[in-house]
Amino acid sequence: MQTRAGRRPTPDVATARVELHSQARAAALHLGLPCKLQAPRSGTKAEWPAGPRPPPSLGQLSQRRGQKKQRPAEAEQQWSPAAVAQSPSPKEPRLGAPAALGPQCSIYFSSPKGQSVRLGSEFFDQPAVPLARAFLGQVLVRQLADGTELRGRVVETEAYLGPEDEAAHSRGGRQTPRNRGMFMKPGTLYVYLIYGMYFCMNVSSRGDGACVLLRALEPLGGLEAMRQLRKSLRKSTASRALKDRELCSGPSKLCQALAIDKSFDQRDLAQDEAVWLEPGSPGPRGSAVVAAARVGIGNTGEWARKPLRFYVRGSPWVSVVDREAEKSTQA
Repeated sequence: MQTRAGRRPTPDVATARVELHSQARAAALHLGLPCKLQAPRSGTKAEWPAGPRPPPSLGQLSQRRGQKKQRPAEAEQQWSPAAVAQSPSPKEPRLGAPAALGPQCSIYFSSPKGQSVRLGSEFFDQPAVPLARAFLGQVLVRQLADGTELRGRVVETEAYLGPEDEAAHSRGGRQTPRNRGMFMKPGTLYVYLIYGMYFCMNVSSRGDGACVLLRALEPLGGLEAMRQLRKSLRKSTASRALKDRELCSGPSKLCQALAIDKSFDQRDLAQDEAVWLEPGSPGPRGSAVVAAARVGIGNTGEWARKPLRFYVRGSPWVSVVDREAEKSTQA
């Protein structure tokens, strides 16, 4: 029977699909093939049966041409670097622009409030002499109230051994409010005033009354701020600008350059938020470290000659160079 325009009537698609499924299943079972065919569900959307299809309308042809034009543009956009960066694979982590390189933190050092890595209490818990040597090469950091960081590498120290040491403030085991920091846990700062105008900074070590004096730093960061601090705290009226090697080449000079005063006495260098110690590059070894007599300890007998001052050989930042000690150390 013909309908309008000579078109064929649509057959019962559901019935035809059931028949085709039965025939395919029977053929598969006959050949011994696994059969995973499932019977079509009732109410499925009918598809045009096999045979000639009606020609598409002009609207359909126009729509298909538009889709073909869009596909190359979509493919190009999909594989562009920007699209790849914005649409990561669900199985892969999203990759963005590489982060700027900076100080890398380590789980083996404490780091309060997101600051850079710092040396913890374990570093300071050693006798004065090995601690004085271990300080060489480490970086002392001072953070000012405005957030400015002043940084310097330790290049010179002195060890004070406690009650037996005639040059130590704790000689004979005496304890006073002034030197209490020397008897506190390792890593405690002992800051004292000399000549009524200058400060010196020490760090307590293992053993009651033992500590390490920080004598000189190699300035690494915040040099202009150091220069301004030295200029404002210098007692002389000289207007000459300080050279870099003059900023921290002495125990009182480095305290001026870092704005260290009596308020830092008895602070914990392993926990304080304004001053701390960071691990530097591998420290000097062997003959690179000079062991010499301490400076300015007066008439203390044999203790005045003991080689308990340590500094980096050849460093221009050292406060006092001992040529004789360098020869004996090198030999």
